[in-house]
Amino acid sequence: MKLIELAYFTDNVQAMADFYRALLGAQPVAKSDDMAIFMSGETKIFIHRNYPPSKGDLPPLDHVAFSVEDVDAACASLTQAGLTLEVPPKHYYWGRSAYLRDPDGHQVEITASTQ
Repeated sequence: MKLIELAYFTDNVQAMADFYRALLGAQPVAKSDDMAIFMSGETKIFIHRNYPPSKGDLPPLDHVAFSVEDVDAACASLTQAGLTLEVPPKHYYWGRSAYLRDPDGHQVEITASTQ
């Protein structure tokens, strides 16, 4: 597994973008009123505007994402190791992902490798 993304949801995308611009000393690689994306090495820092969750959508929760070659196989291994999936593997507009939580309740995404 490879850490590929830190996702932050906020009511103030501009303030978060300004912070990460100053912290990293770099401009975002993509920016709109609703989001900003920065790169730190091979890891994406994805800042997204909060939104009201709708039925069937993922809620806007800060999370980390790890890439794997095969989401289904990785999830099978994780469940065999005693971890519980909150959202089993399924297709989204960005690819195939699954979600679980660490012991403190932080959301963790397992997603298909895109690189």
